[in-house]
Amino acid sequence: MSDIMDFGFTAVTADELDLYQEKKEELTSSNLQLDMTEQRLADLYDAIQPLLNNLKRDPSKDYLLWPNRVEKIEQFQEHLKKIKEGSNN
Repeated sequence: MSDIMDFGFTAVTADELDLYQEKKEELTSSNLQLDMTEQRLADLYDAIQPLLNNLKRDPSKDYLLWPNRVEKIEQFQEHLKKIKEGSNN
């Protein structure tokens, strides 16, 4: 018989199949963790960027007017903490 009837599969042992399935599950879990980490990094970037944009808005002025600064900073710290912990929903 020729290669024309080769259906493209290879026989494996049960142990080889189990190992393959374990590695596939590990890879899926790693990919999920990577996706979550990338999302948290994007959330951090998105949270910090407006602050930086506001700080550089008018460099010709020597002073910043920042009413309720302590309250706003504490809210921002809490927001960053939630992102860090992965509970930013």
